[in-house]
Amino acid sequence: MAAIDLVPRQMDRLGVRRYDVMFDILATIGTMPKVTALYRYPVKGLTPEPVRTLAVLPGGRVAGDRVLNFRFADAPVGDTEWCRKYHGVVLANTPGLAQLKVSLDESARRLVMRRGEDVLADETLDDEGRLRLASALTSYVLSLPENPLRGQPQRLPIKLVGDAVSPRYQDNESGQVTLHSRASVESAGAAFDDAEHDERRYRHNIVIDDSEAWEEQGWVGRRLRVGAVVFETIVPKVRCLATHANPTSGERDLSVMQLLMQKFDQRQPTFGVGMLSAAGGMIHVGDPVSLV
Repeated sequence: MAAIDLVPRQMDRLGVRRYDVMFDILATIGTMPKVTALYRYPVKGLTPEPVRTLAVLPGGRVAGDRVLNFRFADAPVGDTEWCRKYHGVVLANTPGLAQLKVSLDESARRLVMRRGEDVLADETLDDEGRLRLASALTSYVLSLPENPLRGQPQRLPIKLVGDAVSPRYQDNESGQVTLHSRASVESAGAAFDDAEHDERRYRHNIVIDDSEAWEEQGWVGRRLRVGAVVFETIVPKVRCLATHANPTSGERDLSVMQLLMQKFDQRQPTFGVGMLSAAGGMIHVGDPVSLV
C-alpha cells in the first residue's frame, strides 16, 4: 500500500502553512476538529477509563491519570519519584496485562482488578490491601508465557506505589497530555492492513475527529487550544512496544513500531503528540480544537 504523504519526516518539507489555510477553511464551513473521546489510565500500563471530562492540571498532567504503578522491587528511585516505565509491570514488557480490567474508586480508595468475570483482587489502598493487590498481579503475570519476572528474582516482590491522587507515572518525566485523531487511526489501519485498528493501542488521553489524517503532526511546535486549555508545548509522540499488544487479547499481533517507520517513511515510530499546558483547565467531549 502506498505510504501516506503527511508524515513526521515530511513535515519539514511541507511546513505548517497548509494547516493555517485548512483551519481558516474549516472555520468558515463550521467543521472545526473536535474532541470525540477522552481517556485516563488510573494504573500505569492497565485499563483505560473512558470519561466525558478531563481536568488538566497546571503544568500539563491529567488529574487521576497514572496515579498508581506496579513497580519492581529493584526500581532505582523512591516510590513517589518518576522513573522509566521498564522498572515496573507495563504493557511494553507484559502484553497480557491487556486482558485485565481495573477500576479505581477514588473516594473509597479501593482498587478492583478483574480478568473477564473473575475478580483477582478487590482491596482498599492501605498497606495490607496493596500487598494483596501486588500478590494477585504477581501470580497473574507469572502465569503468562511472556513476562518480565521469570528469571529475575531481584524484581520481586512487586509493590503497588502511588497515592491514587497525584499523576506521577506518565512515560515522560514532564507528564504530557497525549492526543491523536481518529483519521490517523484509520490511515494507520489501512496501511497496516488492519481493518479494525484499535485506538486503544496508543493509550492517549484525547481523541479528536473532523480532522485530516496525520494533521496533529503539523501542530508540533505550535500552540493549540482544546476546549478551555491552551497547550504551549507540542512534541511528537514516539511509540514503544505497548502498541504491539492487542488491547483485548493481549497478544503481540501487530508490529506497530516497524510498520510506522516502513509505511510512513518515519525516522522514529511516531503516532500522536504529547502536550504541556502552563495553566491547565477542563476539556469535555465535544469541545472544539484550534491553533492559537
